[in-house]
Amino acid sequence: MMTQPFLQIRDLKVHFPVRTGGLFFGDYTALKAVDGISFDLKAGETLGVVGESGCGKSTLGRAVLQLVPATSGAVSWLGCDLTQQDKNEIKKCRQELQIVFQDPLASLDPRMTAGDIIAEPLRNYFPAMSNSERTAKVQDMMAKVGLLPGMVNRYPHEFSGGQCQRIGIARAMILKPKLIVCDEPVSALDVSIRAQVINLLMDLQKDFNLSLIFISHDLAVVRHISHRVLVLYLGKVMELAERESLYRAPRHPYTQALMAAVPIPDPDKERAKKRVILTGDPPSPLNPPSGCVFRTRCGQANERCVQEIPLLETASVGHEVSCHHWRNTLENRI
Repeated sequence: MMTQPFLQIRDLKVHFPVRTGGLFFGDYTALKAVDGISFDLKAGETLGVVGESGCGKSTLGRAVLQLVPATSGAVSWLGCDLTQQDKNEIKKCRQELQIVFQDPLASLDPRMTAGDIIAEPLRNYFPAMSNSERTAKVQDMMAKVGLLPGMVNRYPHEFSGGQCQRIGIARAMILKPKLIVCDEPVSALDVSIRAQVINLLMDLQKDFNLSLIFISHDLAVVRHISHRVLVLYLGKVMELAERESLYRAPRHPYTQALMAAVPIPDPDKERAKKRVILTGDPPSPLNPPSGCVFRTRCGQANERCVQEIPLLETASVGHEVSCHHWRNTLENRI
């Protein structure tokens, strides 16, 4: 694994204008889907991104790939800020930056065969490639993701959900990218199929030295596949740490609550673990709380949390946390 990051995100913000006060009248208010996120990613590394629905995980992944425009901040890929590039320059970079979507069937064109779907990136980026060479590459990639070459002429509706996701992975991998954003790639699959797809992604990562941004609600899956984990809440980073450090000793109250919701297979340990239950729903990103955005659901919140936005501080080597009270949370290990 390289020591130098080749993806650097600095103070990334994605705000969407939303009209308030009526359909045709009223002012616009900024919906802060992503609000000042920074992190690095190295070659061969997997960054897990977790948090409740609506916290900005998918928007973050799409903003990294410039599928949604950034309001401000920088997305530096190999030293090049993608937010400052035109469409032609970004298209060149897309050969190295790919995505696997959540819904495997909805992400595939029902009018195209599996072979055509997987070959489409090759036709776009290598139009001079011969049909025989393109077919050979498609069949080779199908074999790598666990699909039989004889399935090349089938349509998406003829495949299972797990097979459709393998087609999506093959399409993303056919250009041999350096980074893939996996936007909840197994949430729509059966439990038994999830493990197969996760192991497939890990095998491809080893074979191609891939970097992954893995977005998921399933903390057990994130722990299995990730090297580091980023915890989001209302578009902000609550905690960022190495996998084992985060799962062994989460410092942020929000992270502790997420970890407490993960069932433990051992009944004795499950009954004995500390319960951390969140009350209420996340606030609207149209009107986030002042100070710490998590304070309305935090049992440790005080006047400082109302008035002062917590900075992302270093709690230990490779472990950062955004909380005024993180020094008091060591005794709350789960």
